[in-house]
Amino acid sequence: MTAAATAPDQGKAEPTPAGALSRLIQEVNDSGVSYQEMADRGVDPDGNKLPKQWYQKLVKTPPVNPPSVAQMHAIAAATGRSFRRVQEATAKQWLLYEATELAGYDEEVRIIVGHLAGKTKAELLQWRMMIEAAERARREAGE
Repeated sequence: MTAAATAPDQGKAEPTPAGALSRLIQEVNDSGVSYQEMADRGVDPDGNKLPKQWYQKLVKTPPVNPPSVAQMHAIAAATGRSFRRVQEATAKQWLLYEATELAGYDEEVRIIVGHLAGKTKAELLQWRMMIEAAERARREAGE
């Protein structure tokens, strides 16, 4: 006689992957910076600090609401990451928004990247090889 197989527990939720900001803080922690060190370094523009437990909670059980702008400044100071990086991670975690802006590049570079968007891997590889070949030729010619 065989026993009936038990159905998987429908009440158990699969663990959700950590959000972008949670991962950023976890990576800093994994690199050797303790949550207490983050709390000590993480000062916002008004001089307020986020407690150690805040960073721990953000990694383990993120709140429903994203951090405020002042809190993002504190996180940037705490983690040693740029405010922009913290802002992008926050937007990705809570708004499912991924930044695609090419900050720091001129219009020509943006136009070129725009033309490459949507190309297949083979086409991207072809363009990369052409650009690298052109650079190599310029170096070899002494230009």
